[in-house]
Amino acid sequence: MAEALLADCLERPLPSADWSECLAELAHRMRAALLGRRDGARVYAGTHSTGRHTLGFADTLIGVLREADFAPDDAARAALAVVHFTLGHTLEEQAALQIAGDGPADPDRLRAAVTPAQYPHLAPALPVLTSTDFAAHFTFGLRLLLEGLRATGPGPMPPPTGS
Repeated sequence: MAEALLADCLERPLPSADWSECLAELAHRMRAALLGRRDGARVYAGTHSTGRHTLGFADTLIGVLREADFAPDDAARAALAVVHFTLGHTLEEQAALQIAGDGPADPDRLRAAVTPAQYPHLAPALPVLTSTDFAAHFTFGLRLLLEGLRATGPGPMPPPTGS
């Protein structure tokens, strides 16, 4: 089932020669594919499929980055970052859309719990935090990720630190 979710992601050619536009397009296609099935993100998460759709999608992601002169290790890590961001965002989106009116993510409960006196920074952010404009949230986060990759630039990045 997880393998079938990505079946249509590579049917159309990528619309641009710019690597960041290609990555954005692939992330949007993956999100759309996961949203196309109830619990699609949950079904896909953690499967580590080795089928042709999953491997073809991964090869295309890494290929876009390699053609932009990212080192192989950096291209792999960047591809993982795009996939993990897309998957995590879509998991949260699908969960939020399935929650009944008084569930844990109910926006009215959050609005009632957050007072400007107690949470002076959180209160003015509530319109965005309680928004169901998931496409805008996704686009913003993806833009941050792509701008970070652009800022580090193609070529070898410093090795990751930590464990």
